[in-house]
Amino acid sequence: MNSINRRSVLLAGLGAAGTGALAACNGGSANTGSGSGNALVSPSDSAVAAADKKRTSTGRQQKLTLTAAPAMIDLGGGVMPKTWAFDGRTPGKEVRLSVGDTLVAELSNQLPNKTTTSIHWHGIALRNDMDGVPPATQTTVRAGSTFTYRFIADAPGTYFFHPHIGVQLDRGLYAPLIVEDPKEPLPYDDEWVVLLDDWVDGVTGTPDEVFSELKLGMAGMSGMDMNSADMGSSSDSMGDMGGMDMGGSASPSASASASSGGMSKKFMLMGATSSLLGGDAGDVKYPHHLINGRVATDPDVYTGKPGKKVRLRIINAGSDTAYRVALGGHKLTITHTDGFPVQHQEVDALLVGMGERYDVLVTLGDGVFPLVALAEGKNANGLALVRTGSGTTPQATVRPKELGGMLMTAPQLRAADDVRLKSAKTDVTHQIKLTGSMMKYNWAINGTPFDMKNPEAHPIVIEEGQRVRLDFVNTTEMWHPMHLHGHTYQLGTSGPRKDTAIVLPKKTVSVFLDADNPGQWMMHCHNAYHGEAGMMANVAYKA
Repeated sequence: MNSINRRSVLLAGLGAAGTGALAACNGGSANTGSGSGNALVSPSDSAVAAADKKRTSTGRQQKLTLTAAPAMIDLGGGVMPKTWAFDGRTPGKEVRLSVGDTLVAELSNQLPNKTTTSIHWHGIALRNDMDGVPPATQTTVRAGSTFTYRFIADAPGTYFFHPHIGVQLDRGLYAPLIVEDPKEPLPYDDEWVVLLDDWVDGVTGTPDEVFSELKLGMAGMSGMDMNSADMGSSSDSMGDMGGMDMGGSASPSASASASSGGMSKKFMLMGATSSLLGGDAGDVKYPHHLINGRVATDPDVYTGKPGKKVRLRIINAGSDTAYRVALGGHKLTITHTDGFPVQHQEVDALLVGMGERYDVLVTLGDGVFPLVALAEGKNANGLALVRTGSGTTPQATVRPKELGGMLMTAPQLRAADDVRLKSAKTDVTHQIKLTGSMMKYNWAINGTPFDMKNPEAHPIVIEEGQRVRLDFVNTTEMWHPMHLHGHTYQLGTSGPRKDTAIVLPKKTVSVFLDADNPGQWMMHCHNAYHGEAGMMANVAYKA
């Protein structure tokens, strides 16, 4: 497919998510749940315990302790930053259990300077009081103390865990969580968990320093030509090379000084553009992009045998970067997204937003092959290697042709028949307006930034048993990966089941879910800095 047609197909696919749903469904009335006298189900409510009793349990328990503490970690290539990590390593040790097992995980907080923390089990539809979101579902875990998370993992899939306080996600506190299906229908010989991350901590600064600078917004950059600085106004001319966005003029070390009247920004990334993401690709200059905790100049290596079929579980644990992922010399067959099976699709590459996960099958060739995670629009990449025989090691900046080949985005996928939502009348529709800009860095939902001191202030109210439709209406100039805790939703009437979906600038994405997990659940942009600035809301069950 030539690049123009391919690009138009991709953009139409991403932008039109839910268009069919909009036409096909007219149930429900708009209701932003302003909290006018609605009593809400609390995380300790009996309804939460009642829903948990319905979960199928094996009776088996898996116990572990996760110690969050300062650590100097080795990212390869002589890069050894000081960060915060679980048990001294990043990513943390993989946690793997079977469907129906109970995870009993004690978090020990050994972070410095009286820093509080928590663990959110991203993508798991667990009981509300174990979701790890202070102060909505639990109190913070104070430095020097512990908290034990205990929940049944009743849906197989690829997940991960990370803190849900401040911008701690952009440190080293994360690890994969794999829930295996004992009746796994996929035939394959081996698995490789591929964890992607954008890295700043301990190299050029800390995430808190990044956020402090971003919060000033572009309006604080005196002398800047605001027209040229409008991050969403860039066109496809910014380096869309043969159908592959190579990020235009931006590089990981690019300075904003040229366009800001000499006022250089240490962390804010200027000119990062991607037609695939509808314009502005991201906010932050990252010195490194990691695959499995390794820099591109000293990559992680998977060793296998030619002809073997391998399941790659790809997780984007990054905070500000979407990755275009391809394995040189290979086709990828997409089998799952966000833990749920889809009708299989063979592609050259896939786009993974922050918080998204994709499972793919690949039949290995003979030689040495680059697995590249191109930082979309940022002219940088993460790299890992697949080695099945002899061959030359590719350069750290390698760009396999597959990156510019057939790429499918989530709205073009279809849910597997056994996980598609049953047809049902929509009981309630909520418009979720994404608002704000880089100018003032005032990201919010429905114009109101989330108040962590009063999480019940402006809830999106739903009721148990309802079929709920959410219309994500992106009024901003940036793309947002919107994540909902405690549930999966379906894109449109037959799209994939997901918990995190990309919403492009000036587009609407409609999703449907069954309200079957009582409690109070965060819904937020999984750009760590947008979420912390206020693009978050409480989807709360009415008592």
